[in-house]
Parts: sequence; structure tokens; C-alpha cells
Amino acid sequence: MEVKEIKVFNLKCGGCVNSVKKGLSTIDGVDKIEVDLDTSIISVGISGENIISLVKEKLSLMGYPEENEKNSLIHKAKSMVSCSMGKFGSDAQ
Repeated sequence: MEVKEIKVFNLKCGGCVNSVKKGLSTIDGVDKIEVDLDTSIISVGISGENIISLVKEKLSLMGYPEENEKNSLIHKAKSMVSCSMGKFGSDAQ
């Protein structure tokens, strides 16, 4: 397992963290997910060559683009939805 770090935009709270962890856990080949809310760095344990590109794509689709990508209004809106879902999901448990 190799650990990769990705610095992203739009991480704001625990709801975002919950959504990121839940979303990335659906990707085969992702073994470990840690999210540092203070630094906006997501660490993922991956096994396989193309997994990191899938992780970055999933994050962008959820509204958390990598720091070197454009942080569009669409990304910001998607992150608000992901954040809300993460808050709702954590309350329901």
C-alpha cells in the first residue's frame, strides 16, 4: 500500500470529512482514508497504479477539487451538498 496526499479546496467541517471518507471508501483499491480539516489534506492508502486518478476524479465530482485545479462555482455548490449530506449522515448514525 502506498500513501498519497492530496490538498483540496472547499473542506470546511466535519460534514465534509464524513462525505469524503464515505465517497472515497467506495473506490476499490483505497485502503485507508485520513482527512486533515485544518490543512485540507486528504491522505489515502492506495493499491494500484490508476487509483489516485480515480480518487482525484471522485473528489472533484463531490466538490473538492485538487488545489491545482480550478475551484469553480459548480465545485463550491457540490461541496455544499456533500457537506450537508455528510452532516445528515453523521446525525443519523
